[in-house]
Amino acid sequence: MKVTLITVGKLKEKYLKDGIAEYSKRLSRFTKFEIIELPDEKTPDKASQAQNQQILEKEGRRIISKISHRDFVIALAIEGKHFSSEAFSKILSDAALKGYSNLTFIIGGSLGLSQEIKKRADLLISFGLMTLPHQLMRLVLTEQIYRAFMIQEGSPYHK
Repeated sequence: MKVTLITVGKLKEKYLKDGIAEYSKRLSRFTKFEIIELPDEKTPDKASQAQNQQILEKEGRRIISKISHRDFVIALAIEGKHFSSEAFSKILSDAALKGYSNLTFIIGGSLGLSQEIKKRADLLISFGLMTLPHQLMRLVLTEQIYRAFMIQEGSPYHK
């Protein structure tokens, strides 16, 4: 199985890069893990709703170009469903049992995700109602993917 994380925007903070690198290394014993960073569109201060929509659509086209029609796609969205770590782990294992060899996660930019991406997703998930920086979500999501594999293995990592 291959796991791909598609993100919008460049990760700048060293501490986040270090954390993601650590979990990426840990994941390598279970799966091929790849992160695809796509450029974000600059959002003008006090952008109109129409401008924001255009930005979302441009970023959405970039994202969709990186997704195969055979991928199981999980997109992070505020309106997505909430899952425990155990339930999240089961979603990943069930996708593999259903024959998906590629799991693709998507984290949008500061404006979120276009409707096209949300419609393409097989599942929308949310990590809660609090707003977190999308760069920090990369680390949180990467750790949860690692945790999911550890749960499947029956490891004491997940207590």
